[in-house]
Amino acid sequence: MDKPNIIEYSVFGRYALFTDPLSKTGGEKCSYQIPTYQALKGITESIYWKPTFIWVIDECRVMNLIQSESKGIRPIKYSGGNDLSYYTYLRNVEYRVRAHFVWNENREDLASDRNENKHYDIAKRMIERGGRRDIFLGARECQGYVEPCSFDEGKGAYDDADLSFGIMVHGITYPDEAVREEEKGKMTVRLWNAQMRKGVICFPEPEQCEIRRVLRDAGQKSFLSGQNFSGLNEFEGGDRFGMVKDLGGNV
Repeated sequence: MDKPNIIEYSVFGRYALFTDPLSKTGGEKCSYQIPTYQALKGITESIYWKPTFIWVIDECRVMNLIQSESKGIRPIKYSGGNDLSYYTYLRNVEYRVRAHFVWNENREDLASDRNENKHYDIAKRMIERGGRRDIFLGARECQGYVEPCSFDEGKGAYDDADLSFGIMVHGITYPDEAVREEEKGKMTVRLWNAQMRKGVICFPEPEQCEIRRVLRDAGQKSFLSGQNFSGLNEFEGGDRFGMVKDLGGNV
C-alpha cells in the first residue's frame, strides 16, 4: 500500500431526514439533529462500494447550523389510499466526512480482489464524479450531492462548540459484516452516546459500540458472478472508471 487508505468528501443538500425510530410509531417521522453512522456509511457506499471491503466512518464535521422544517406529507397507506402525516426534516445541511475501508473477512471468496491501491483510486475518482449511485440524505426524497474537499478547511458553524445528543442509533450490523461470533447469522442494531467536539463527531467503530441488540436471524447474501455481481475485474482495462494513468504517469 503506497497511498493513504483515507477519503474525504463534502455531502450537502436542501433537506435531510435521519429518522429517529421513536418518532415512527405514529406514522410520522422526525430527524435526528445529526446524521447517523449508518446513513453516512450508506452515502459512502453510494459513492463506491464492493462486497470485498467495508467502509468505516471515522469523523463527520457539521458545517451548517442545525435547522429543522416540518412538512405535511400524504404517504401511501398499506391498506390503500393516502394518509396525512407531518415529517420534520433538517434543512440546508452540509457535512464533511472522513472514512477508510477495511477488508470484509467474511468474504474469503473475494480475497483475490483485495488491492488497496486500486479501490482507493476508484473511490477518489467516484467522489470527483459525484458518486456511482444517487446520493440520499437519509431518505429517498432528500437528494444529496457529493464533491471532494479538505476535511479541516473552511469555517464550520460549530467549530467552537461542544454538544451532546444523547443515546441514538449508530447503525445495523448485517450478517455478512458480523465480527462477533454470537452475531453471525443475525441482524444486530447498535446504539451509542453521540457527542460533538468542536464541530466534529468522532464515531466509534461498530465493534466498539457496547449497546447492542440482536433483532432477528438473517442469512449472508450471496454474490454470484454473472447474476447479481459483475465480477472482480469490473474496473480493469484502463477506461475512465478504472486504473487510468494519473498526472505523474503512474498507474
